[in-house]
Amino acid sequence: MRAAITQTTWTGDKASMLDKHEQFARDAKAQGAEVICFQELFYGPYFGITEDKKYYAYAEPADGPIVQRFAALAKELGMVMILPIYEEEMTGVYYNTAVIVDADGRVLGKYRKHHIPHLDRFWEKFYFRPGNLGYPVFDTAVGKVGLYICYDRHFPEGWRELGLGGAHMVFNPNATKPGLSNRLWEVEGPAAAVANGYFVLQPNRVGREDNEYGELAVDFYGTSQVIDPRGNFVGERGSGTDEELLIRDLDLDLVRQMRDDWQFYRDRRPESYTRTVMP
Repeated sequence: MRAAITQTTWTGDKASMLDKHEQFARDAKAQGAEVICFQELFYGPYFGITEDKKYYAYAEPADGPIVQRFAALAKELGMVMILPIYEEEMTGVYYNTAVIVDADGRVLGKYRKHHIPHLDRFWEKFYFRPGNLGYPVFDTAVGKVGLYICYDRHFPEGWRELGLGGAHMVFNPNATKPGLSNRLWEVEGPAAAVANGYFVLQPNRVGREDNEYGELAVDFYGTSQVIDPRGNFVGERGSGTDEELLIRDLDLDLVRQMRDDWQFYRDRRPESYTRTVMP
């Protein structure tokens, strides 16, 4: 199965971002991709840099114009699409959400980011409520797909929930900057892939969005990556500085092979893990 993930920086306006990502999808299809996932909050800037209510205007319903546009594109191209959007459930209630569309254009559902950071230039609690839809796994034209968003990746419990739900691959769109996260970026995806025996696909923003935030802007480091169930990178990681469309072939037989070789699901002891579910 051939998969695509993308990385880019903020162009300065929503319309051109939407056009850019439509072109990414068309280019991916031309190269044989069957599924594509965009970066976190793909059509806007990463607005967690500041706390400013003007960015609430980027939110729209999960069945709004952006999802409808890309659902039509998914049907036209015959591609599964993962669309990380700013979701408006109702005025004043907003989520960081990934909507999944099947290759026939049907919207299969959505995942809402569970773990919401509130750190310097990641002021996400100003913008998002924590997710409340659990950890769904979606049956798609390319297999069983799970979704996990950016900061979620620091929490192994959600990765395991997706594995127990039967996921063969998990898409984890990101907006990640240099600092404490660099080493975590290198190890968390492979660790999740190995522990759960599935593919992990991690698009990340790239570049400096100083056209929006000036001196407050951070350098998103790209290096988007695809990881197989044995923890190996599939092909090279993405550029650390430039826009890129990554196309990678996934041998889905590796999911069964890894899980047969390493019986982590058989040997888990959930009755003994008392502290992991304590508040």
